[in-house]
This record gives sequence, structure tokens and C-alpha cells, in this order.
Amino acid sequence: MVVDGVSKRFRLYHERNQSLKATVMRKRRSVVEEFWALRDVSLEIPAGITFGLVGENGSGKSTLMKCITKILRPDAGSVTVNGKASALLELGAGFHPELSGRENIFLNGSILGLSRKELDRRLDDIVDFAGLHQFIDQPVKNYSSGMYVRLGFSVAINVDPDVLLVDEVLAVGDEIFQRRCQEKFIDLKDAGKTIVLVTHDLAAVTNLCDEAACLENGRLKVVDSARRVVDQYMNSMQDEGPAVEHESNGDRWGSGEGRIEHAELLGADGAPVTRPRSGQALTFRFHYQLDQPIDRPVFGMAVHTLDGTYLTGPNTRYTDCVPDRLEGRGHVDLHLDRLLLLPGTYDLTAVIYDYSCVHPYDHRHRAFRFNVDPGELRETHGMVSLGGHWSGPLPTRPRHQSG
Repeated sequence: MVVDGVSKRFRLYHERNQSLKATVMRKRRSVVEEFWALRDVSLEIPAGITFGLVGENGSGKSTLMKCITKILRPDAGSVTVNGKASALLELGAGFHPELSGRENIFLNGSILGLSRKELDRRLDDIVDFAGLHQFIDQPVKNYSSGMYVRLGFSVAINVDPDVLLVDEVLAVGDEIFQRRCQEKFIDLKDAGKTIVLVTHDLAAVTNLCDEAACLENGRLKVVDSARRVVDQYMNSMQDEGPAVEHESNGDRWGSGEGRIEHAELLGADGAPVTRPRSGQALTFRFHYQLDQPIDRPVFGMAVHTLDGTYLTGPNTRYTDCVPDRLEGRGHVDLHLDRLLLLPGTYDLTAVIYDYSCVHPYDHRHRAFRFNVDPGELRETHGMVSLGGHWSGPLPTRPRHQSG
């Protein structure tokens, strides 16, 4: 597949006359702005590889996919696709809402170039993959978004395409279906098919794709191995804001004799870091204010994922770092030789409790948020690394048989 100097322009109407009368009454033409969704994009995708397209919303990924599938015609440049292409670009694209799932299989399949005989032969495989036996004769207007995706993807992959193009919609499917899709991608890849995947799931790009490209404001920024493109894309998303942001919707409770004022992240040199990297030395610093002396206060923190999964909750009592009595203003630090969180966004809880860890003076639940960028840890699945290192594999020597 070759994309050669493709540019695509759209017209954005800020003030639009809906009729000739409106034009006469307003005494001026519509106010139109040209928007270039793609600018001189050129890339070559070798046959038989899985290729990822990444970039922020509005970067031109979906427009490029529609140019490749000839849904849109470029204003400049050309696209050459060798072989039969099958695409799943939008939720329910090509489906008629009043027709049943079975009828839409034949409708969609015929659009993709399959004969009635071929569709009859593949019908059971399509329904099996979609897992919609119970609903296949129901109108698709009654389908959930996940059912739409499962049926559309099942049709797209069962036309036996030379090139499969998938744009983000797989994120709607449930976990089991997504795993099934990844297994199918691997099967298609082993069969020598070309796959182009648009997704915000960077782990999927790293694990499934051989190469990738990053688009930014309609221009091609980089083409390289999937791992390098993902790393560069993550680096480009760094901002200069605070490493830890206060979240106003975080719950807070306690008797109030002491307070956690704010939190910050520090690097190995003691300087604040804007976005820590997995594997780097890091310090969590919590600034406190005690309005009256507190005997044996315990400071603690907790880390949650955005979906609420509780990852860890260390406190100063676990390490016998509890003063007999404390008052006034200061800070308490948790030093990490290596940050074992994998790239992602996390919520941070900060607390002050009595020594029994039953009575809260201040509990700021998921009140702070921070991001972790890729670093020396190369894992892509899960949320934390175990650290350590691999050795081997070493073959086991056969035991000596006596006699």
C-alpha cells in the first residue's frame, strides 16, 4: 500500500446562508474557512505487516483511513492499495437499522464484494465469531453498540481481505471480544494479510503492530517501529504543568487537627518532576499543617487506577517512622529507588491518622492525580512491574539413571 502526497481539505462554515432569501436579507455571503485535515502525507505500508496509526483526536487518522478506502477523495496526492480491502471505520457503517443481523450480513458482505454463495458458506463463521446466535434475526436497531461492533468486525474479517483497516471502534467491544479480535489479528498476520489499525490503545500498537506512524495536525510526524513511535508519541504528550494536580471532586474527611496541604513529586536530584517515568527514582512529598500537637501521627498514601482499583497503600507506621509528638508545618517523604508503576494515569490519596490507624485527622481520598510516562521498564500489560531480571532459559539436564 502506498500513500503518496495525500492532502484533504474541508470547508468549515462559521456563518452559513440556508437559502437565496437569507443571502439577500443578510446582504453577505457565508463565512467559510478552509481546514486541511491532511497535508502532504506520504508513507508506504509493506504487504503482510500490521501497521498502527496514532495521534491525538483531530490529527487526521480517520480522514487518512477514509482516503485509503476511497470513502473520501484526496484533494491532492494518491493512494494505491494492492488486493481486496475490507474496512471497519465507523460503528454500524453499512448496516440498515430496520434489517435483521442476518440480512445485514448479506447486505454488508455484498458491498464488500462477496457473492450470495460465498456468504452462505461463511454465514456460520460470521455468526459464531460475533457471538450473536440468539439475536441474529432481530433488527440491528435494537442492538447495543457492542453488538454492532461485533457483527461489523465479524463480516469485515470473514471476507478474506488482503488488507484490513480498523478504526478505533474495537474499543467498544467487551474484554472477551477484544481478546478474540487480537487473536484474529495474529491469525491474519500469520496468513500474510496487511492490517492497518487506528487506536488510542498504545499497548495494542506496541504488541500487535510491526511499524507505526504518528500524525499531528494533519501532517506525518514520524514513521518507525511501533515501539519507537509509541515512545515518541508519549514523550510529545508531556506538559509543563504540575506533576500532581489537585482534584476538587476528591472526598475529604477527618477531625481536622492536622491537614495535608498539597503533594508533589521529586526526582533523584530533589527537583520537582512534571511527569515521572516508570523505573526512575522518585519521591512522593506531602506537605502538612498541624494546628495543635499530635501524639504519634501516622502519615500514609494510597494509589488507585482511574477505574478505582486499589494498587498500594504504604504508611509511616510500617517502617517505624513515627515521631512521639509533632506540631506545626512540614513535609513527609516516601522515597522510591524505582517507580514500578507502568505508564498511565493514577489517583493519589494522602492521609494523617492516629497511631492505631483508626481515627483520621485528615483523609484526602483520591484527591490528587499524576501521570506516569514510559521509562526503562518495558512492560506494557497490567499496572505495576515486579522488577527483577530474567535469566536462562536453561535446559534441565536428565537425571543419571543407575543400574
